[in-house]
Amino acid sequence: MSTPPVPEPAPPSFVFPTLGAELFDALRAAGPQRIVLQVPAGLVRTAHDLAARLREATGARVTVAARACFGACDFPSRDEAPKADAAVVLGHAPIPNVRVVRPTYFVEMRDPGGDPEALAATVAAGGLPTRLGLVASVQHLDLVPPLVAALERGGRTVRTGRGDRRLAYAAQALGCNYTGAESLAGEVDAFLFLGTGRFHPIGLAFAVDRPVWSLDPLQGRLDPPIDRASLVRQRQLTVAAVRDARRWGILVSSFAGQNRMATALALQERAQARGRDAELFVFDRLDPRDLEGRAIDAYVNTACPRIALDDGALYPRPLLTPPEFLMALGDLPLEPYRFDTYH
Repeated sequence: MSTPPVPEPAPPSFVFPTLGAELFDALRAAGPQRIVLQVPAGLVRTAHDLAARLREATGARVTVAARACFGACDFPSRDEAPKADAAVVLGHAPIPNVRVVRPTYFVEMRDPGGDPEALAATVAAGGLPTRLGLVASVQHLDLVPPLVAALERGGRTVRTGRGDRRLAYAAQALGCNYTGAESLAGEVDAFLFLGTGRFHPIGLAFAVDRPVWSLDPLQGRLDPPIDRASLVRQRQLTVAAVRDARRWGILVSSFAGQNRMATALALQERAQARGRDAELFVFDRLDPRDLEGRAIDAYVNTACPRIALDDGALYPRPLLTPPEFLMALGDLPLEPYRFDTYH
C-alpha cells in the first residue's frame, strides 16, 4: 500500500510596516538572487525608484510586476516571475489562509498620519450616531487605537471586530471580506471607514445593513454615507433580469488567493438541478473581451466579488456573484441582500 505524499511546507511570509532598513536587513540575510517587486496602483509612478532602492540595498536583481495588482490575493505567480526566489509586495497585509508561492515580504506601508483629536471632532461635527463600528485599510490601522480613544472621550461607543481567518488584524478591511464588521453589525448603528478612496466603503456598504461614513485621515475629510439602497437595488435589478437565463458561464480564477473551484462545481450542480446549462470557464486575469461572442446568457463569477459589483457594466453579459446566482435560481430571496464574502 503506497504512502500518500507529504505536502511541501509552505514558503514563508514576512511582514514589515514600511519599506526601510528592517526589510533590507531581512532580505540581505536571506540572500535572494532575484526579487520580483509588486506595487499597487497608487505607487506605480514610483515603482522604478522603489526597485532601484531594493537593488541598491540588497544587491539582488529586481524586476517589477507590471500588471495591475488587486490585493494580497493576487501576488506574482510562478509563471509571471519564474526565476524570482523572493517577492516584495507593497501596500498589502498577508491573507493568513492563502499560501504564497515563494518567500514573500509584505510591506504594509503603514501611515501613522492623522490627528486623532481633530478627526474625532470632525466626526462629532458630522452628526454620526453614537454607537459606531470602526473599519480601516491596513495602511491606517496604527491610527485605530488613538482614534477610538478620542471618539470615546467625546461620548461615543466604538467597536472593532476581529473577523475570520482571511483577515490578519482586528478592524481590517479587505475588498472581499468584511467579517470583522459583520460580527458586530447588530451592536452598532453605523460604521466609520478610516482610509482613502471609495473601494472599501462601497464593499462595506454591500456587506452590512448599516450606514457607512468614510473618514480620510490624511485630508481630515468626512464623506457622506454610501447610498446602500441604491447599490443593492441595482444588483437586484440585474438578478431579476436573468432569472430566465438558460445558459450560464461559471468563472473560476486560477489565482491562488481567488480560486474557488469547489464553489464553482457546487454552483454548476445547482444550475443543472434547476434545468439550466452551466459551463466552467477558467482564467487568470479576467478581461471583458474574453467573454465576447460566446453563446452564454449570463455569468456567475467565483473570483473576486468586486469584479461583478464594481465592473459588471463592462461585461457583454450580466455578471453575478454566487449569492446573486442563487437568487436568480430562486434558491435565495432577494432580501436580505447577501455580500459574497470570501472566507
